[in-house]
Amino acid sequence: MSRDYPLEKVRNFGIVAHVDAGKTTTSERILYYTGESHKIGEVHDGNTVTDWMEQERERGITITAAAITCFWNPSYMGTDLSQKVRFNVIDTPGHIDFTSEVKRSMRVLDGAVVVFDGVAGVEPQSETNWRYAEEAEVPRICYINKLDRTGASFEKSYASILDRLSTKAVRLQIPIGAEGDFDGVVDLLSMKAYKFEGEMGKQVVAYDIPENLMADAKKYRAELVERIVENDEKLMTEYLDGKEIALDVLKANLRKAVIKNEIFPVLTGSSLKNKGVQLVLDAVVDYLPSPLDLPPASGINTDTGAEETRPALDDGPFAALVFKLQVDPFVGALTFFRVYSGFINTGDTVYNSANNKKERIGRIVRLQADKREEVKTVYAGEIAAFVGMKEVKIGNTVCDPEHPIALESIVFPQPVISMRIEPKTKADQEKLGIALSRLSDEDPTFRVNSDPETGETIIAGMGELHLEILVDRMKREFGVDATTGKPQVAFRETIQGEADVEYKHIKQTGGRGQYGHVKIRVKPLEPVDPDKKVKANVDREDHFEFINNIKGGVIPAEYITPIKKGLKEAMDRGVLAGFPVVDISVDLYDGSFHEVDSSEIAFKLAAINAMQDAMKAAKPVLLEPVMKLEVVTPEKFLGDVTGSINSKRGLIEAMGERGQARVVTAKVPLSELFGYTTQLRSLTEGRAVPNLEFSHYAVVPRNVADEVIAARK
Repeated sequence: MSRDYPLEKVRNFGIVAHVDAGKTTTSERILYYTGESHKIGEVHDGNTVTDWMEQERERGITITAAAITCFWNPSYMGTDLSQKVRFNVIDTPGHIDFTSEVKRSMRVLDGAVVVFDGVAGVEPQSETNWRYAEEAEVPRICYINKLDRTGASFEKSYASILDRLSTKAVRLQIPIGAEGDFDGVVDLLSMKAYKFEGEMGKQVVAYDIPENLMADAKKYRAELVERIVENDEKLMTEYLDGKEIALDVLKANLRKAVIKNEIFPVLTGSSLKNKGVQLVLDAVVDYLPSPLDLPPASGINTDTGAEETRPALDDGPFAALVFKLQVDPFVGALTFFRVYSGFINTGDTVYNSANNKKERIGRIVRLQADKREEVKTVYAGEIAAFVGMKEVKIGNTVCDPEHPIALESIVFPQPVISMRIEPKTKADQEKLGIALSRLSDEDPTFRVNSDPETGETIIAGMGELHLEILVDRMKREFGVDATTGKPQVAFRETIQGEADVEYKHIKQTGGRGQYGHVKIRVKPLEPVDPDKKVKANVDREDHFEFINNIKGGVIPAEYITPIKKGLKEAMDRGVLAGFPVVDISVDLYDGSFHEVDSSEIAFKLAAINAMQDAMKAAKPVLLEPVMKLEVVTPEKFLGDVTGSINSKRGLIEAMGERGQARVVTAKVPLSELFGYTTQLRSLTEGRAVPNLEFSHYAVVPRNVADEVIAARK
């Protein structure tokens, strides 16, 4: 089978930014200019295509990543798809509570357009998103938006990118005017000025650069050309010899540098005022990679254990990564996937390398935010969704049964906040279980567990808004009426000392008894040294290390796995207040067994008790999540803001300026921040804006720890 457009004309990219920088507004313009929608939706009117959930339209924020497919070629408006570039665009959330949506989207995207507010420049979530893109090595284009706003400054925003994100950023455009006088952009490579005229700025009109901007344009073009040629020795020599380098050569070399993450071009405009978006789309075509420009996906052959690659070829074995699950009220369970190689038809059977199960594909849909277009075949480089798959989870690889492979999965941050939830009526009880199960499948940062002492159901997530949205979804989508308790902080426990413990589990009740004997040493887990090879007897997982130093068969090999399971089980409930235990290294170095009475359960119980004794002896401490808090406030309230942070055990790290406002950056324990937004509004007449982001876990001060432990008991 053959596709109706070439693979080199595919761009999989995301629109990412801090909340309220204009991502969704930009996405709506992309849909309009590519002809996918005939009316521009606006966030403030609640009629956008990509923000389609009721909760998104009510709050004016993006909660879930929306995928859209469209085609772009400004010089060709016909129906022949081979003449156009196919865009698979993902509009991601900007709020820190929904950061997992950005992280998983980065895993399957080939490029990103990072949007910045022209007034605020780089904001906290801009930094988090940039970090995710760095981890995934995703090429980026920067787009400084909202240049029509009062206080907007291209140069200040550009300086904040250089200062806080990367010195590899370089101007590709400069604005014509600013604030109310913002009138268009100058392209520094072509040395042309552009205006956006006609209905919704549809007509892009090129003209000569205004005289008052010519000196700046020449200066910044020289900077841009220098950055491009320094990546190519031959071009550098020609440039230094004073030769004029052709525009197509400069563009080709800029493209190579962007794909290698050596240059991040900076563009500008105002999406709301319909200025600049078409040139961003042209830059996506010119500089962001197609699937063919990137290294092939790599993974492990689940049959042989050997590392294998999957180049982006239609005739290769099928391999795709599942990155999102969603329950659709009309078509049922949707499984979003990105195809890395081969193609898949409806009716084919795929193999899930995570659970060794095969499943037949009933239907496949192409995504248009909340609308679905049914398709028969999906090819390499495409993003689509299976309908009705039952045995898949986020991060699973689905592939050709004859060529099994497990691609690199997706790692998500741990929840930092939890609350109690209970159904209002008996009828709600059954529905609650179904709703919690479906929502936790959809969202890997949403966890559900039961408190073994009280029997209460506990839900955990990334923030108060995250849990509030999920409870609201339970009510609207699943018809569950539930009451929730006060949010609780997800404390952890760890050790600061070392301990050497011996434990014998001996039980004689007539007949065969139980005998398990272990000796263990515990110590705090040290960070991984990437240059150090892991020894064969060391089994390292997230926050736990198991070292097997048993020599001469003093404990038979079949009892080692039950011992490890017992140690991990003991870490589920700490010795101080019953919170999960993290970052412990356990060395099993001795023990003994009984020919008749030893069993797996005996050694597991011995390990559980040994671990509990060891944790008590090794200076146990409580850990609490600490948040990075940034408050943007008018100067007259600066004293009140810093005072409020200090009263919450906060540590102020920096104070700066952003336009006319002052910015305070601090680290504050999450337990002190419940209801802080409301408190801050009353302190500052509603004019200060807080931004929160998880930073790290830190040891709880003794007096606070005593209160937490007493409350738990």
